[in-house]
Amino acid sequence: MSHLTNTLKLKIMGPYDVMMVAVIFYAIFQVLKNFTDFLLRRKIIRAGHFDSAGILDQKISSLAPESQESNKYPSLKWGLVAFFGGIGFVIIDQMSPSAVGNQDDYHNFMHNSMLPFGIELVAISLGFITYFLIVNFSKKK
Repeated sequence: MSHLTNTLKLKIMGPYDVMMVAVIFYAIFQVLKNFTDFLLRRKIIRAGHFDSAGILDQKISSLAPESQESNKYPSLKWGLVAFFGGIGFVIIDQMSPSAVGNQDDYHNFMHNSMLPFGIELVAISLGFITYFLIVNFSKKK
């Protein structure tokens, strides 16, 4: 039995492997979704039902000033997200054990923990929340 356990070593997926798989499946999903939406719209237009389906209304409504107002400050949004993302990386760096010290602690923190991902996601979401608050307060004035 001990010989069997020595030869059959299971590799458990780490957080980076899980993220990579998730990103690849999401990209495949988006490509397939966009392609099938294109085929469906083309079929509706060829059948002559674009008026009842509202396909042309979607394009016109996306160009309306109301929808442009919601994305009035795109540079501010992505600037805040990048800023808070950088703050998240600084926090991760300050919280991680020193690489000069015990290498096992550093390896466990960076490779076997979801804490760095959690810190970064919270920091990025704080950037989006800050953008949302700024845009809402500017609309009220």
